[in-house]
Amino acid sequence: MNNQPKKSLGQHWLYDESIIKSIIDQAKLTDNDTVLEIGPGLGTMTKQLVAEAGEVLAVEYDEQLASELPQRVVAENLQVQQADVLDFDFTALPAGYKVVANIPYYLTSHLIRRLLESNNKPAIIVLLIQQEVAERIVAAPGQMSLLSISAQHYALVRLGPFVAAEHFEPPPKVDSQVVILTPKERPHMIDQRQFFKLVKAGFGEKRKKLRNSISGGLGVEKELVASTLEELQLNPNVRAQELSLEQWYKLYEHLEHA
Repeated sequence: MNNQPKKSLGQHWLYDESIIKSIIDQAKLTDNDTVLEIGPGLGTMTKQLVAEAGEVLAVEYDEQLASELPQRVVAENLQVQQADVLDFDFTALPAGYKVVANIPYYLTSHLIRRLLESNNKPAIIVLLIQQEVAERIVAAPGQMSLLSISAQHYALVRLGPFVAAEHFEPPPKVDSQVVILTPKERPHMIDQRQFFKLVKAGFGEKRKKLRNSISGGLGVEKELVASTLEELQLNPNVRAQELSLEQWYKLYEHLEHA
């Protein structure tokens, strides 16, 4: 069996079982749970997951690793599927499934969006990702981004264990951190498509003042945006990263009814 990670797939193996346990612990698994593991690789995390969960579905993109995993981890409650998780049908999973994974960094934002926008959202998502991206997801006003607004709109977010690069083989160039997302039963009741159109326009040109980026991005009169900011008691020179999620909701509602 080939243990060599493939650079093209962003593979970095994590062998430390105590660190893996600290990651899995965030999901509070019981033997009634179905777990989706994404990118199981050599199965080091899979071994612990099958011991704690009722069922484990491991989705692996790498054909060779997918075919070898049932020999590496022999367990009746393990299913392995060779697939690109970005094409995976989450509605095929039982309601209330949980996601636990050490994923390649390049997958992060696409995967989180797909999980949170799915018609069958998981009960909890526990991901080991690039530390900088984990911090962006849980950011507070002043450091907000399109990613943090998107994640926090759909889920409650918090940071989990920090994992230094030296614990991986080969070590990545950056450190990692666990992020835990608990999807909200009912995100704020707004037109999602129109709301994110506004947010994307706001973050379209980071260095611009919000009134300018929204005006340019949506073709709205600058004076209308400025007067709306004034109504919301926001600084006329405010930038997109300074607004809280609640302020984005209020801005959307005011502009929609303007």
